[in-house]
Amino acid sequence: MEIRLPGKLGSAAPVTVKGEHVLVVVGANGTGKSSFGRELAAYYPDCAERIAGMRALFINSSSVNIRDMVSERLLSPLLSDYEKLVLRLRQEEYEAAVNYKEAAKKEPGLPPPATKIDKIQEIWEKMFPHNRLVRKSGFIELAAVSKNGNPYNASRMSDGEKIVFYLIGAVLNARPGALLIIEEPEIHLHSSIKGVLWDEIEACRPDCTYVYLTHDIEFASSRRNGKRIWIRSYDGDDRVWDYELMDDNESFPEELYLEILGNRKPVLFIEGTDSSSIDIRLYPHIFPGYMVKPMGGCQKVIETTKAFGQLKDFHLLESKGIVDRDRRTEGEIAYLRQQNILVPDVAEVENLLMLQPVIETVARRLMRNSEAVFAQVKENVVKLFGKELEAQVLLHARHRVRKKLETAVDRKIASVEELAGHVEALRENIHVQAIYNEIKTCFLRYAAEGDYPSILRVYNQKGMLPQSRLCNLLGINNKESYLNLILSILKENRDDAAAIRAAIKGALGA
Repeated sequence: MEIRLPGKLGSAAPVTVKGEHVLVVVGANGTGKSSFGRELAAYYPDCAERIAGMRALFINSSSVNIRDMVSERLLSPLLSDYEKLVLRLRQEEYEAAVNYKEAAKKEPGLPPPATKIDKIQEIWEKMFPHNRLVRKSGFIELAAVSKNGNPYNASRMSDGEKIVFYLIGAVLNARPGALLIIEEPEIHLHSSIKGVLWDEIEACRPDCTYVYLTHDIEFASSRRNGKRIWIRSYDGDDRVWDYELMDDNESFPEELYLEILGNRKPVLFIEGTDSSSIDIRLYPHIFPGYMVKPMGGCQKVIETTKAFGQLKDFHLLESKGIVDRDRRTEGEIAYLRQQNILVPDVAEVENLLMLQPVIETVARRLMRNSEAVFAQVKENVVKLFGKELEAQVLLHARHRVRKKLETAVDRKIASVEELAGHVEALRENIHVQAIYNEIKTCFLRYAAEGDYPSILRVYNQKGMLPQSRLCNLLGINNKESYLNLILSILKENRDDAAAIRAAIKGALGA
């Protein structure tokens, strides 16, 4: 649908966005996000629904009037939105049970219908894997069971548990094609589940349009497929906002990070700008305690991490960076690690997906013989490396020679004559053949010995994963399916996720 946005400072014409399934409105506290949401809802009274998880747990005193007071005294107490939702779900469950009972009389063996509570239970238990929701008192009373098995009524759930329950139920109960304006979608949610929760909810109601109002950049970054709106300020007198529209693959500006982050979360700078890149999709799940910020190329990561570290006394944030190993020498890697920049023990990020523990974990998940799968992948990779060995040697030799040239030319030189003499001497001081021979000797040994970890460390080949036939061996379609499966395992945050996370962190030296 085409959405008209509230008034924009400096723009006389209405601002609209078209065809977006997700809008993320992000800004610091006090910049007018809630007012922005109210204004947007007023534009679409027939389809807009506002959802605020925290506010839903409490009775809104501003809505209490004489009629409510009479109703409370004569009929029933006032209810919060959360309590009203539970009553609606109980009513639907009761009606579904009665209808099923009557239908089953005519058609024995009829499967029971799926209700909204069933769907809420499915998603809720994914978010809280150590707890579960059960039906009591004739399927009407909701309860949760803790790790030790002691039940407690739904009214005694924690605020976080209630909010997750309410958010799922509120979206499921929304009218068809609703414009859902969701305030603070991350409130009371742990960083490991907030993105996953909304992935699940959005998948349940693809007919709806989601507008998130948040000051959480990590959450905003997790909404990949949509438009982002950065609100800087709000003029209440003229009812206009100073905001900027950003594409989903566009990085948030440093100004916004410094404005919002304060001194809350450490920052991890990584390579990449495209939201589909493996770096951007993988690293937030490997380092859930960090704010992951893509910076583009490796040099930008290095510069930003160093600069951020030098300003630590100002912003109080710990910062790290990750750059691909590519063909860096051990000396280069040691220097980067001193600057708090992690360099993986594999040539590039794709190779992290080829680590033995990662392959075996995914294979076990798919009920495959993990040892046999890895053994075949290893054999295929070693053969591929052997076929491309000469090209790989040249890539590494060229890099090493270039670094030696850069280092030599960067020395202080007082005159053009000295520079000319220095350049003439470079040929004698840089022994290209010796460099080439040294690298080739190592690579030949890796291939001959089947040294899989060393091959992953030096083999720059983005086609290695599909050419290794890993996907065929696992019975999945392609590299994208394999990556998505790894991401889904990490989102579950169970033992398999811990194994994958430990393997990748180990390869990064983290």
